[in-house]
Amino acid sequence: MSPSRSRNQHELDDEDYGPSRTQQRREALAVLVLAQQLVDLQPSRLAKLSLPEDVRREIDITRRTTSHGAKKRQLAFLAKVMRRFGDEDFAAVRAELGENREKQRQETAAMHRLEAMRDRLIAEDEAALSELIAEHPQVDRQHLRSLVRQARVEKDTPGKPPKAYREIFQLLKDLQAGESTEG
Repeated sequence: MSPSRSRNQHELDDEDYGPSRTQQRREALAVLVLAQQLVDLQPSRLAKLSLPEDVRREIDITRRTTSHGAKKRQLAFLAKVMRRFGDEDFAAVRAELGENREKQRQETAAMHRLEAMRDRLIAEDEAALSELIAEHPQVDRQHLRSLVRQARVEKDTPGKPPKAYREIFQLLKDLQAGESTEG
């Protein structure tokens, strides 16, 4: 025992007072973030989640609130209602939201890859066209080449709608969807 600390201070140190105030704040903020995610969720996805009835009611009230300040207060109240329940009541909801985020990230990455391939095709990259034909021999080559030519003309003509540009993306998306169903 150090000379500067009394025996009573050491006894206080050994007792468990539960989570620190900082930890309580972190947990409260985590519930507030979850409440915001639930309010922002599409109604069809929210309906699939298993939530307590009073939490659903407060989510509906929060969505209907239009004033910024009132909405912020209502969101805080929703978080307070959610804190009445244990973490295990929302574990499935958190897991569902986490899985959906990962799925969304994967879909976004796939779209970016398709956009990059489309841009390579339009940028007069014959290697990209050959690569695509080699990966997907079933593709209509003549139609694809025609779309690429049209997209180049659209790109160089101001004010012309990018119809072929969009069609190339849709064709690439269809090819990827056909590939994922086969594999």
